[in-house]
Amino acid sequence: MDLSFGEIAKACGGKLTLSGNANDDTCVTDFEVDSRKVIPGGVFVAAPGEHADGHSFAKAALDKGAILLIVSKTPQEFCSGTGENIQDWGSYVLVEDTLQALKDIAEYYRSKLNVKVVGITGSSGKTSTKELIAEVLSGKYSVLKTEGNFNNEIGVPLTLLRIRSTHQAAVVEMGISDFGEMHRLSRMAKPDICVITNIGQSHLDNLKSRDGILKAKSEIFDFMAQDAEICLNGEDDKLAGLGLIKGRRPLFFGLGTGKNQTVYASDIKSLGLWGSDAVIHIGEETFPVHVPLPGTHMVLNAAAAACVASVMGLTPRQIAEGIERTKPVSGRERLIRMERYTVIDDCYNANPASMKAALDLLSLADTEKVAILGDMFGLGEDNEQELHEKVGAYAVSRGIGRILCVGERSAHMFEAACAHAAQKSHIVYFPNLDAVLAALEGDREEYVPDGCTVLVKASHAMKFENILGLLCGERSCDVEK
Repeated sequence: MDLSFGEIAKACGGKLTLSGNANDDTCVTDFEVDSRKVIPGGVFVAAPGEHADGHSFAKAALDKGAILLIVSKTPQEFCSGTGENIQDWGSYVLVEDTLQALKDIAEYYRSKLNVKVVGITGSSGKTSTKELIAEVLSGKYSVLKTEGNFNNEIGVPLTLLRIRSTHQAAVVEMGISDFGEMHRLSRMAKPDICVITNIGQSHLDNLKSRDGILKAKSEIFDFMAQDAEICLNGEDDKLAGLGLIKGRRPLFFGLGTGKNQTVYASDIKSLGLWGSDAVIHIGEETFPVHVPLPGTHMVLNAAAAACVASVMGLTPRQIAEGIERTKPVSGRERLIRMERYTVIDDCYNANPASMKAALDLLSLADTEKVAILGDMFGLGEDNEQELHEKVGAYAVSRGIGRILCVGERSAHMFEAACAHAAQKSHIVYFPNLDAVLAALEGDREEYVPDGCTVLVKASHAMKFENILGLLCGERSCDVEK
């Protein structure tokens, strides 16, 4: 990694204190905010935590091989009364705000890089689209992508700081919950290609409306490269209506139902839970592709990947092969075949649009269908009752016969499902996670019969990975935390 102590201190406006044989030209290998992940030669950023002060882990980070600390307290300030030896801190950069320092360093480092950055945002589908784009681009380029849920104001700078000179492209997922956040993410990432998957109903507590969401997501354009390409979902009414953006005309991808779609999929043949076959159109070129991820929305995400790949100069064959190689991510519509049933693991997060997409997916199963659905957060008090009710009614409309609604907000989901269902005996309400876990442990077949397909989906804070783990035979299973 081509980043020295002196550059780091200058980038974040910090005061550098050297120890031992270190000097301004000493280079580092990596950046971490988790002391357990530090590698030799790395930098540990003492970030403030919900339950602990990052400075408490400075010694642990140094023991793991960190050679530089980013801190907002001097050793004397922090170690006084703790019994720690202030000499144990080694070299450090003193700043006012360690997280702002991390962002400033990432912004500086990005400016040094000769790499194409693809920035992806949207209300839902970001991670699946990120995986498809990264897999497709890897057919021609050395690609780095966002790992796990590193899509916020800590994750994005850490992702940018993982880019190396060997990388030719970086696919960076960018998630927000309020105005101004995307502005700051764009300032760091400076995307060469901007992708917006959709404008749905999420984080309405802060963003208030779909127009507010569009405004917040559009901040991705604030610091895009001067010659940037913009790839937008032409099936989304809010995005399809956008014209010139900073003098750039967007490229639209879709399913061929909207106007001016440069890249689109047609002749879609569902293969149920095992994906879809389709034909991709890029300008005058057409080619067949198998999308191994189930659901029409995944074909749309594949069209987004094809749009980006066409900009990046990949051939139709490279695009098709990349789409076909893509594997599902834990917690996001991943199929798990168990001896007694099939589980759709979609427990990482939820909003109304992704709930409906997951229920569409479940409806494709040729078995009895079970939906274990939980609360959706961030919808705002004015919207959450109606939006939960709509999900309950939608589940019934998709032919889901067994519906387990879990959580305080999901009482509205339960009531709406009962109101629309002809057969109500298998629509059940549980007030919290413990209640549904106890029921499943007590008589699993009563709720999840042999041979069925079961969807597990809720907002991440509902901790539905515990349900997934129980169904898979172990509480932890292998979902992302």
